[in-house]
Amino acid sequence: MARMKFLVDAERCIECNACVTACKNENEVPWGINRRRVVTLKDGTPGERSISVACMHCSDAPCMAVCPVDVFYQTADGIVLHNKDLCIGCGYCLFACPFGAPQFPTSGSFGSRGKMDKCTFCAGGPDEDNSAAEFKNYGRNRIAEGKLPICAEMCATKALLAGDGNIIANIYRERIVGRGFGASN
Repeated sequence: MARMKFLVDAERCIECNACVTACKNENEVPWGINRRRVVTLKDGTPGERSISVACMHCSDAPCMAVCPVDVFYQTADGIVLHNKDLCIGCGYCLFACPFGAPQFPTSGSFGSRGKMDKCTFCAGGPDEDNSAAEFKNYGRNRIAEGKLPICAEMCATKALLAGDGNIIANIYRERIVGRGFGASN
């Protein structure tokens, strides 16, 4: 079985935020939640690069390790999903994640976090595939439809790749060799 992964090519990202907008629109993500964001490194200096950041669906996800109520689970193809019905809003996952993927609503009373939300790799959640409940809680399940995540599909420069980890690693490897940074034959 394939292990689904994201890969970001910083040489190609032009900071257009199409991935962010596509995710918000496709999944009707609530105000204050950003499942994906574009981060600029060395802003305004030589060597400036931008990368699109979201849940990287880690093989050994730190969010899973710290969650006291086992909100997180991993699918057979390596996608890390969560069950909002179990979430108690403690925020441990937010502090454990090196990518800042878990998000909490900003509205509500002081000190109240609410239910955690994060990138689902457009794979929905524990509810029935493509049901109204799944869409309401987790967004569209494009994986069940045989499609890739919308953020990767909408990336005009193909800086954001998604899919089988081995396939996207080979694509990136070919890009690096083509740029002259890799081993020559």
